[in-house]
Amino acid sequence: MATREGSTYKRCMCRNSETGRAYGACCPKLKRKDGSYNPGHGHWAFQYELPRTTDGKRRQARRMGMASQEEAAKDLAQVKALLEVADGDAEVEVQVADLIQWALKDRQPLPDLEEVRKRVGAGVDARTQTPTVAVWLAAWLKGKPDLAEGTRASYMGHIRKYLIPHLGKRRVDRLQSRHIEAMFDRIEEANVHILECRESDDTKVKASVRGQRVISLATKHRIRATLRSALTDAVRNPEVAVTVNVASHARLPSCPRKKPLAWTPDRVRQWEKDGTVPGEVMVWTPAQTRAFLEHARKYRWLYPLFHLIAAKGLRRGEAVGLPWSNTRLTDGQVDIRVQVVQLAWETVTSTPKSTAGQRTITLDTDTVRVLRAWKRFQNEERLKAGEEWVDSGLVFTRQDGSGWHPAQVSDWFLRISRAAGLPPITLHGLRHGAASLSLAAGTDVKVVSAELGHATTHFTQDTYQTVFPDVAKAAAEATAALLRGGPAVVRTPVP
Repeated sequence: MATREGSTYKRCMCRNSETGRAYGACCPKLKRKDGSYNPGHGHWAFQYELPRTTDGKRRQARRMGMASQEEAAKDLAQVKALLEVADGDAEVEVQVADLIQWALKDRQPLPDLEEVRKRVGAGVDARTQTPTVAVWLAAWLKGKPDLAEGTRASYMGHIRKYLIPHLGKRRVDRLQSRHIEAMFDRIEEANVHILECRESDDTKVKASVRGQRVISLATKHRIRATLRSALTDAVRNPEVAVTVNVASHARLPSCPRKKPLAWTPDRVRQWEKDGTVPGEVMVWTPAQTRAFLEHARKYRWLYPLFHLIAAKGLRRGEAVGLPWSNTRLTDGQVDIRVQVVQLAWETVTSTPKSTAGQRTITLDTDTVRVLRAWKRFQNEERLKAGEEWVDSGLVFTRQDGSGWHPAQVSDWFLRISRAAGLPPITLHGLRHGAASLSLAAGTDVKVVSAELGHATTHFTQDTYQTVFPDVAKAAAEATAALLRGGPAVVRTPVP
C-alpha cells in the first residue's frame, strides 16, 4: 500500500490460470527461495500518495515498467523533492502534484526540479507551461497592435522565414545563444549555395536559385534584433520563466554603417571600363545631380518629385505620400507627417515611425518655384480631366490624379538616370546626396539632421561629412597651410 513515505515494488503481468487475475506484485516468480528478487522476471514500480486535488479527491503518483529498483527509487525521490519545493504551501503543493500527475498520465519525464523551483520562486503558478519560440513569437507580435505596418511586416518576415523554421520548436526557456548562432551558420550556408549556383555554367542549376536572395549581414542583425525584442518581453513576463535574453549574447560579426561614396571621375572611368561599383551606397556629385535633374525635366509628371528629393532629402515614401495640405508654399515649408510604405506590392499610408521622422522642412526659393509651377500645371490637368480626375489630394500624382506607387517611382528613376548616361545609384542615393550636399555647402549639421529626420546629429555627421572629395581636399589644404605658416582658410567648394 502507498504511504506518505511512498514505496518501490516489483510486479509482473502473469495471470493465475484458475482465476484469470493478474498476480501483480504477488507472482511467485518475482522472488527467489531466499527472498531476494528475481532479476529475470517482472518490472519495478513506485507509488506515492499525492496531496488531494482541489475538490478533495485522493490520488497517487504511480509509474511502472522500470528496469531496476534504483530507477524506481530515483523517480520516487524526484516526486518527494518536487513537493518539498512548496515548502508547506498547500496551494503550491496542489499545483506541483498536478504537474506530477499530468507527466505520469502522459508517460512523460517528471517535471524538472530546478524549473519548478524557478517558477514557484517567481510567484508563478507551477503548472504554467513554458511556450515554444514559435508560440511565444506569435503571442508577442499579437500583443503589439500599435506597431507601424512596415515594422510589423518586417517582424513577420523574420519570424516566418528564419526564426520559426530554425528555432520554433524549442522552448523559450531552453533556447541558448548557440542555437541562434547555429541558425545564422545555416543561413550563411544557404548564401554560399545560392552564390555557387549563380556562378554555375549549368542553366538548370542557375534556375534552381532564381528568385532567392543572399541574406546580408545587416539583415542578420535585424533578424537577431527582432528575436532580442521578443525575448526582452519574455524576460519581463513572470509567467514565462525566462531570466536571460540569449539573443543579446548570440555572436554576429559587427556590421559597420555603410557610408556613401561619391562617383568621382576616377570611379566613373573604372565603372565605364568594367562596370565596377565601388560601394554599396553611391551618390552623385553636384554636377551629376544637376545632369540628372536636367534630363528629368522631360518627364513633367516626375521632375518636381525628383527635384524635391534631390534638394531636401525626403525619403521615397514621404515624397510619394506628401499631401498638398501639408505643403505651405507661401511660407516655404513642408510638414512631413505621413508616408507611403510598400509591403510586397501593397502599400499602406502611415505616420513616420520615429518622432524625429515627423518634422518640418524649409524649402529654398528654387524648390518653391518648381512646386508652384507644378501646382499650376496639375490644376490645369485636373480641369481638363473633369470627372475622370482622381482627387487624391497628393502633391505628386500621375496623369489621372492618383498617387504614385513607390516602386514605380524607383523604376522611373533608374530609367531616367540610365538615359542620362549617369553611373548607377538608387533613388535613396538621391536622399544621401542631398544630405552630403547640405553639409558640403556649410549647413550646420543640426539643421541637416533635423531636416533629414535623423534621431541624432552623430549619425548625420558620421555618415555624410566626408562624402565629397573636394570638401576633404579643402580641409587638407588648410592643414598644410598651417604647416607652411600660412593662413588656414577652408574654402568649401560651391556645389
